[in-house]
Amino acid sequence: MSITALGTFDVDLISGRAELDGAVSRFELTKIFHGDFVGTGVGVMLSGGDPMTGTAGYVAIEVVSGSFADRVGSFALQQFGTMSAGNQTLHYEVVPGSGKGELTGISGTLHLTIDEHGTHSYLLDYDL
Repeated sequence: MSITALGTFDVDLISGRAELDGAVSRFELTKIFHGDFVGTGVGVMLSGGDPMTGTAGYVAIEVVSGSFADRVGSFALQQFGTMSAGNQTLHYEVVPGSGKGELTGISGTLHLTIDEHGTHSYLLDYDL
């Protein structure tokens, strides 16, 4: 049975050393989650293209640690995003086999929205 968790998160991106002779940008990310999942996330993002013109893509792996109600543990999220011609596509999946602690066996998909004020909201559909 799928369970839904809702909330927001704050994100901070720190530029790192570019990869592949500058063709790929590298960022370290940190997040603080609020809502049904309370915890933190740390990860690495790689991006290419030209975000200033609205045409780019990124991939990231992030490890989140925290709790859903009374279950404490961690798991990884795999992220894939593209933007082109004003359209944006984002995919977030729980990495199979990444759950630890009381979140061992977790699977699911995270849906992200960013409102006009820059607030990042998540809806995580997961199974345990």
